Amino acid sequence: MLRSLAEPEGYRLEALDGDIGHCHDFLFDDALWTLRYMVADTGGWLSGRKVLISPAQLESPDWDRQRMPVNLTKAQIEQSPPLDVDAPVLPPGALS
Repeated sequence: MLRSLAEPEGYRLEALDGDIGHCHDFLFDDALWTLRYMVADTGGWLSGRKVLISPAQLESPDWDRQRMPVNLTKAQIEQSPPLDVDAPVLPPGALS
């Protein structure tokens, strides 16, 4: 079944050790047409900070409960790169 990536926007994000906020947006690589990151809005938990989460850390969404499991702990998410709206999103290894 095909689904729009607009559908999980707003879904609650469940880390391995509790809720971490909600799905805010998705960032794509326009050259390779691949999903690069999910933008997580951490709400009040990290002072409303938005962080980037690799799609490799995402599990299948629970469409009925509107939740998306994330294979990271809260501590790992706290160390995730912040969303810098003015910076380009580079593919992994681009700066090496």
